[in-house]
Amino acid sequence: MSDKVSTRRELLKGGAVAVVAAGAAGPALARQDAASAAADAAAPAVSTDTLHCAEALFDIRYTDAEREQVVAGLDDWIARTSQQRAVEKPNTLAPSCMFDPRLPGVVYRAQPNAVSLSGQQAGALPGDDAAIAFAPVWQQAQWIRSGALSARRLTEIYLDRIARYNGTLHCFVTVTPEIARAEADQCDRALAEGRLLGPLHGIPYGMKDIIDVAGVAATWGATPYRERVAEHDARIAVMLREAGAVLLGKTTNGALAYGDRWFGGQTRNPWNSQEGSSGSSAGSASATAAGLVAFGIGTETLGSIVSPSHRCGTTGLRPSFGRVSRSGAMALCWSLDKIGPIARSVEDTALILSVINGADPLDPGSLEAGFEADAARDVRGMRVGWNPAWFENGTDADRAALQAARDAGVELVEFALPDRPYDALLASVEVESAAAFEHLTLDNSDDSLVWQAPQAWPNTWRRARFISAVDYVNIDRFRRQVMQEVHAAFDGLDAVIGPNFAGGMLLITNYTGHPQLAFRSGYSQQRTRTIFGGAQEDAGAAEFRVPQTTSLWAPLFEEGNIIALGRAIEARLGVASERPSGFA
Repeated sequence: MSDKVSTRRELLKGGAVAVVAAGAAGPALARQDAASAAADAAAPAVSTDTLHCAEALFDIRYTDAEREQVVAGLDDWIARTSQQRAVEKPNTLAPSCMFDPRLPGVVYRAQPNAVSLSGQQAGALPGDDAAIAFAPVWQQAQWIRSGALSARRLTEIYLDRIARYNGTLHCFVTVTPEIARAEADQCDRALAEGRLLGPLHGIPYGMKDIIDVAGVAATWGATPYRERVAEHDARIAVMLREAGAVLLGKTTNGALAYGDRWFGGQTRNPWNSQEGSSGSSAGSASATAAGLVAFGIGTETLGSIVSPSHRCGTTGLRPSFGRVSRSGAMALCWSLDKIGPIARSVEDTALILSVINGADPLDPGSLEAGFEADAARDVRGMRVGWNPAWFENGTDADRAALQAARDAGVELVEFALPDRPYDALLASVEVESAAAFEHLTLDNSDDSLVWQAPQAWPNTWRRARFISAVDYVNIDRFRRQVMQEVHAAFDGLDAVIGPNFAGGMLLITNYTGHPQLAFRSGYSQQRTRTIFGGAQEDAGAAEFRVPQTTSLWAPLFEEGNIIALGRAIEARLGVASERPSGFA
């Protein structure tokens, strides 16, 4: 038996304890290929000394006698683990235990599927193409229905802008002009026959590249998958097509849904093209902000709709967990992944969510939940939670949004959550994503991902193998406790307002499944930033005028509350329509 370990698969075959044996206790690891597993099982993989070294990784201490007993059964445990790893598991295979944000004993309000827009009139069609391109979806939809604008003309406007600006922004990985023109022409023919396909009739959009459209490349932004072509439509792709939306192409995402770097480069912020657009729905936010699409579809596991919306000044709606089907989308973390719209107005997000909402038996995390929203709802008397410390540490834009809520007549109620070690919840995304892409770790394919850093996926997944199963279960139990406490904190409230990342709300509500709406609230002067928001030291001292967003959160499945409140605040602030100068 060779002592040499030639691949990471061989290193990890023996389980976490055996990894320590290889690194801390010398050459104690044996190959356990399927053909030689029985023979290898005869030779102990670990010793009591190995186990003693491993204890420090898990913050436990055993006696010598206890170590002898543990080691006696480890060979069988390692063999069973290795055999399980050899079973192929497609990315679409979800765990048998699926997350449900609903708490036992809690009755959630039954809602009809009823979405009402504000009733604003679109007015006359502008004379220049840029003004048409930057118009909100609700306005474009009226022009198309009235015959003032054809779906084909709107599609050509966007295809032309993609051709001009994508080389700067790197926001599309694949453009689909043939599909776009065919779908636009179908919309125009249907309208000529008196048929409206749906609420998004003739509206062109970009689909995040981790969501499948049959026959179109779906690369997941990652080198190991850059030749991947989808065989089937994701459920959301079907729903958008049936509603009349026109696919312009696949927007970029950071490799395997993290960050803004993918195998083709870094997706840029149109307000400052020297910096990335944040992630991972980087392309959808960048393209929407630059007027290359009417709207984009994003996904969020832990900030991937809210963060690029904040960076690019778009409006991002992360729906309640389970509201939008994920079938046909790359799984990163089955208990956290969500799909939602990125647009240029709050009202647009309501219109788009009305189309993509719906239960799907192919998604084991999908839930049946009606979606009721009235964009023109009077928000006077709405009870809105706020935390004074959040705004003391927030920005002028955040404070302007709070004042606009006051001016709209809401009742502000102080809001706080218990002081808990919420960062411990991160184990879920670390472990689940490591499981979803274990094969990349085992065969060294993770080395081909463009982002290699301590906080990047490859290292996160290597580290995740040392989170014990016992700790993981107890962290999941802690998650249930947090769900209960957040539910109690929301009792009697219609919404909560605050800076996007204040009080850990983005992290916490992702884990509890609550919806979040990020909307443009103002502007600030900023140096070129890193993906995590700090100044990029090698980019110089120049400052750029960039937008920022503020967030609203709602009780589970009550997106209608934050849509109504968000639109009321948006109307009072009057900052949502400004365009990035280089793309206007």
